[in-house]
Amino acid sequence: MHVIDTLVAAGAERVAVNIVNHLPRDRYVAYLCTTRSDGPLDALVAEDVNRLRLERQSRFDCGAVLQLRKFILDNDIRILHVHSSALFITRLAAFGMGPRIIWHAHYGRYALEDQRAYHYRIATSGIGGVITVNKDIADWCSRRLGVPSASVWYLPNPVSLGDGNVRAASLPGSRGSRIICLANFRPEKDHLTLVRAMALVVNKVPEAQLLLAGKTNDESYKQAVQKEIADRRLESNISILGERHDVAEILKACDVGVLSSASEGLPMSLLEYGAAGLPSVATEVGQCPEVLDHGRAGILVPPGRIEELANGLLSLLQSTERRAALGERFREHVNGLFSAETVIEKMSSIYETVAKRAGKA
Repeated sequence: MHVIDTLVAAGAERVAVNIVNHLPRDRYVAYLCTTRSDGPLDALVAEDVNRLRLERQSRFDCGAVLQLRKFILDNDIRILHVHSSALFITRLAAFGMGPRIIWHAHYGRYALEDQRAYHYRIATSGIGGVITVNKDIADWCSRRLGVPSASVWYLPNPVSLGDGNVRAASLPGSRGSRIICLANFRPEKDHLTLVRAMALVVNKVPEAQLLLAGKTNDESYKQAVQKEIADRRLESNISILGERHDVAEILKACDVGVLSSASEGLPMSLLEYGAAGLPSVATEVGQCPEVLDHGRAGILVPPGRIEELANGLLSLLQSTERRAALGERFREHVNGLFSAETVIEKMSSIYETVAKRAGKA
């Protein structure tokens, strides 16, 4: 059973849905538990996935803990695949019971926030293993949490764009000039650097249109981005689309993908750009270099470097041929290493390893 707090449209949540949807049904009975609430991604969960919705009201909701514990017992759950902060309620619910817990650590900031290690060291003590989305987090789990290195696996996120049947509404800009940034509004995504880079881009390509799609995690940060757009008089060149659920269709209508993050794990948005064959520019953080094949399948720039980010975007906007070549190379790279089928096979191997170790305990 996969356990996650919500099904909002964000990276960790999309990963959980992709995995549970693609688990081979001849080997597993698939369950998905949301501890707090559902969200837009609820509509993407496969019909044959068994659901549990706890709707807990606080961090340590005793009723939710007991409900989860009973569900685990009644359904003979053997493996609990727990995403992000859902680790804590799951440890409480499964205390003294048989199922093995695998923690999926999604966020690149874990490795940068050693002050939080104490809580996670307790929560991960004795669990079956940890799956991480980048190698820095894998090192952090062994170094700071004390998880044996043989029980820590770096595994890429699986990417799946769905069937693309939802029709995207009319988008600002015209073909050949649209740049898409799929990133929720929070400081780690560093939209401010991207806005400043767009001021340079527009000087050379006046018709360039940047589309910012993502939900607002931090209202004050979003307001700072809006102010930066206004201060640079870029209102006609930058559009905030907000949270969207027609990602596949939006990507089809765009020409360049961009991610200007200051920190990352393994960004689902960049994988989605690749699955759509969208030539892209991204910062050299987290696993972005791996996703872009270290510059062979896209353009990498240092984080926070306005001019270099602008030059990367311009090099794609100004060359149809380069866009086509990099887009196809990117698609091939992502399909080869990050397709749901490839990742799920590796995931199944991890499950089997953890189950065998439990049998020997």
